[in-house]
Amino acid sequence: MPFEIFGFLALWSLYFFSAILLVVFFYFTLAALCKKSFLTEAPPSKVQAGFFCTAMALLYIVKGSPLDLLGHIMFSVHMLQMSILCLIVAPLLMRGIPVWIYEKFVQLPIVAPVFRLFTRPVIAVSGFNVIFSLYHIPAVFDQVKVVPLLHSVYTIVLFIFAMFMWWPLLQPLPGEYPLNGLKKIAYIFASAMLLTPACGLIIFANAPVYKTYSDGAMWLTSMHLCVPAEKLSTLGRYGSPAIFSPLPALEDQQLGGVIMKMVQETVYGIMLARAFFDWAKKEQEPSEEETTPMLSDRHRPMEHR
Repeated sequence: MPFEIFGFLALWSLYFFSAILLVVFFYFTLAALCKKSFLTEAPPSKVQAGFFCTAMALLYIVKGSPLDLLGHIMFSVHMLQMSILCLIVAPLLMRGIPVWIYEKFVQLPIVAPVFRLFTRPVIAVSGFNVIFSLYHIPAVFDQVKVVPLLHSVYTIVLFIFAMFMWWPLLQPLPGEYPLNGLKKIAYIFASAMLLTPACGLIIFANAPVYKTYSDGAMWLTSMHLCVPAEKLSTLGRYGSPAIFSPLPALEDQQLGGVIMKMVQETVYGIMLARAFFDWAKKEQEPSEEETTPMLSDRHRPMEHR
């Protein structure tokens, strides 16, 4: 079934694209002001700018391109969206923001206590996984999907908690609850394990558990999130999203859980390898410091008495 029946605005969100452009324009305006000494802070580096632009591009692909529409038809695509948003876009965005912006932001009177609470490692890792798991409880999920305001708020809250979860790992501000060595490795393992029950529920279910992807009436209501009202009347004749999906609802649901877990394991595997090698490198430094003087003493000519 051709997706053109949903209309151009359902496939490509011009409002979201404008918002993304505005954010990018503001980012590079700040960079230009820093370079011209109108601001005393250092401008973003080329690497930071690259991270930021990549995050913005992925954000539009996830939430403003045809992928977003497809995510309302296929649960597997929805899980791909969520995994990219929380596990890739969030850390890239955090890497793209200069340190001085973090410093000024976390010093705001209202932000400071909230930030210091939710970026504590235990609260950060448990908070994101609890919010994510609650979201994928069928009753909660279906309710969020049919109420546009609730869906927007929950998505924003989940993204913020994803950034909280990444904070102890990325450490944008040195000294803010640093995790080093085995603690960082344990943190990554804990995050991976806490997400497993939600993915397991989705993968091993014997029947479709989300009505917004299997029940025609619920699905049509959820399409308010991305399809203009004048186009919704034409969707009623198709009955359910099955006509647009190449997979049965149950297989699509199981694939969604697998995708989420695979993306998580890939991203966390990269972070785990990096944390391990950093830890191993730091462990070798003391031994090298002790060995170097010994070797120099050994090769020093003996003094004649």
